[in-house]
Amino acid sequence: MSDLVSHRPPPLPDRARRMRRTATGLLVAMAALFALARSQLGTHPAWDWVLSFTEAAMVGGLADWFAVTALFRHPLGIPIPHTAIIPENKDRIADSMARFLQSNFLIPVVVARRMRAMNLARAIGDFLARPEGGELSRIRGGAGELIAEVLDSLDPERLGGQVKAGLLHQLERLEVSPLLGQMLGAAISDKRHLPLLDSLIRWAGLTLEDNEEMVREIIHDRANSVVRWTGLDERLANSVLDGLYRLLAEVLVDPEHPLRRKVEEGLEQLAHDLQHDDAMRAKVEAMKNDLLANPALVRWWTGVWERMRLSLIASARDPRGGLVGPFSSMLGELGQALREDPSLQSQVNRFARRTTVGIATRYGGQIVQLVSETVKRWDARTVTDRIENAVGRDLQFIRINGTLVGGLVGLALHLLNALL
Repeated sequence: MSDLVSHRPPPLPDRARRMRRTATGLLVAMAALFALARSQLGTHPAWDWVLSFTEAAMVGGLADWFAVTALFRHPLGIPIPHTAIIPENKDRIADSMARFLQSNFLIPVVVARRMRAMNLARAIGDFLARPEGGELSRIRGGAGELIAEVLDSLDPERLGGQVKAGLLHQLERLEVSPLLGQMLGAAISDKRHLPLLDSLIRWAGLTLEDNEEMVREIIHDRANSVVRWTGLDERLANSVLDGLYRLLAEVLVDPEHPLRRKVEEGLEQLAHDLQHDDAMRAKVEAMKNDLLANPALVRWWTGVWERMRLSLIASARDPRGGLVGPFSSMLGELGQALREDPSLQSQVNRFARRTTVGIATRYGGQIVQLVSETVKRWDARTVTDRIENAVGRDLQFIRINGTLVGGLVGLALHLLNALL
């Protein structure tokens, strides 16, 4: 607000200044021509017509100069009554502007009627659906740069700590045991656990194959000296390994194998206990809390967050893709939908109309009060200069027209006098 009050408005535009000089020059020219015609009276009849024209033109020009000047200041600095109209009535003008704004633009009925005649959604859709380039590209690029600047300006450690604290708070409030039990039960019910169980069996076979020598050494170390002396330990180890391989193969190929069924029963019991066994739920919650309190998890999350932040910044600043590409595509699709879907247009327009009417109803009085108080805070010179800057060129046309029309009226009167 102080900026509006303290700063002087710019001087009159060049075109307005040129028109003022033109109007003044035309008045001076009429005065000079009047003096010339007055000095040449009697030498030729045409000078009578010139004298009549210039005399009336000066009267018209001076009258309009007085009228235009009286709007903004005292003519020649003389405090003539009913001059300097705008500076003297600044507060009344401010109140009139506010009442005009409220009665013509901010009444809910008027706002609703004007908004109903507009297809705002279609206009927005046309803008968003434009091909790449121009103002829309600058908006999309600016949005990406804004996101990058926001992420870059925030304290990484503090922001990461806030995100981490928020996640930890939510995880602490979340009881994961029933959730895990429901997920496991749903997976078993839908047979989604079978591929995982087959993978575990294959993994067990590969692990056994990679560790055959360790199994043989264990059996050799556990066998007594007689068994080792007779070489039975090697045959025993081969038998054990063959039996394990055969068992894993049978479990893998036979969906109804007793061992597989035993594992499934164990998983079903685990799913039940996770949801209904208080002791199991307490153990899972204790494990969750221990995990959340582990410093290694904190360090891991800090590294993950920083990589995410840097990746988001790089993506936002990448004009060829990243965040800008999907954002641009999303805006284009939204614009296309707004252009082609009448029902969506109706919903958006209704929302915009209700929102605007709500703003006018709730804040209309404050808006017009702001306008009135702002104008009242301006000093008289500021108000005068701002209005003159806006309409100064047209006012100078009034002076020019007054000079020329006055001259024509003088010619008409001279013609009537000659005829009569």
